[in-house]
Amino acid sequence: MYTSYLVTGACGFLGINVVKLLSDAGAEVTAMALPGDPNADKLPAGVKLVYADVTDKTSLDNVFSNLKEETCVIHCAGVISILSKPGDILRKVNVEGTANVMATCMKFSIPRVVYVSSVHAIPEDPTGNIMKETTRFSRELVGDPYSKSKAEATRLVLDFAKRGLNVSVVHPSGMAGPGDYSVGSISNTIISYCKGKLPISVNGGYDFVDVRDVADGVIKCAEKGEAGECYILSAEYTSIKDLLEHMRKISSGKKVRFTAPVWLAAMIAPIAEKIALFQGAKPYFTPQAVAVLSSNGRFSHMKATQKLGYIPRPFKETLADTYKWLKEKKYC
Repeated sequence: MYTSYLVTGACGFLGINVVKLLSDAGAEVTAMALPGDPNADKLPAGVKLVYADVTDKTSLDNVFSNLKEETCVIHCAGVISILSKPGDILRKVNVEGTANVMATCMKFSIPRVVYVSSVHAIPEDPTGNIMKETTRFSRELVGDPYSKSKAEATRLVLDFAKRGLNVSVVHPSGMAGPGDYSVGSISNTIISYCKGKLPISVNGGYDFVDVRDVADGVIKCAEKGEAGECYILSAEYTSIKDLLEHMRKISSGKKVRFTAPVWLAAMIAPIAEKIALFQGAKPYFTPQAVAVLSSNGRFSHMKATQKLGYIPRPFKETLADTYKWLKEKKYC
């Protein structure tokens, strides 16, 4: 384990968990966030908080110039979006921002780097086979804007590895767990269910993983990962129907009796997205969300388990802990 770490996107869902694990282990952590980040107060005591923007090279230079020589950089910063038209922000942050971080790591001779990509960067195997790590990353091989941005970013990170940067890549699947202050898709689904606002389910599912396990996998990758190698940090495939049935047992809620077929959900999603945007709400039921649930969402974490010692917990445990946390914070 390194004694000093810089974590970009430190106030995000994954970033906070990475910082917490490192801090608990006694490491010296520099947490990098955007100015005015509302979750800055969630960081552990004793962590050094610095403000910078990955799209601003000068701000990165200011941060990196003050790092210790043996600092490991964990690049968590990124934008996640399931919007049909997310705008230029995805490529600006996920691709250009990542290029800036990697170039700055090269400039300051950072000895170890871990880049947090996504399983969405991996081209889908339409045959339904369980997907494994690949070196084939291209915007043309994936469909939606978010996947394209992560695929392009992953490609450029691996190019930096070929140029001598000691960087590895991790691919988390759909993250869930306690501490989700930004209320992602799974947390929102649980909240909607508990409030009785989820009368129907949707056919399909995905691989969901506990954010705490991903954070542990990221740190293990920093310690044991090889330069230019990729590691999938997944857990288990769970259908939305089973997820809601688990929630019924955990919360003693009502059974969701109707599961909408994908074709029907795909028809409704564009309308639901427009209504949410019109109301100023964060859309969760979008065409891209439906597409993800109907895609091949099965991934193998065998490589990470064998090479890094990564062992994710059962998703039922994640759901129970998430529900408990949401109740404690009065989200539901």
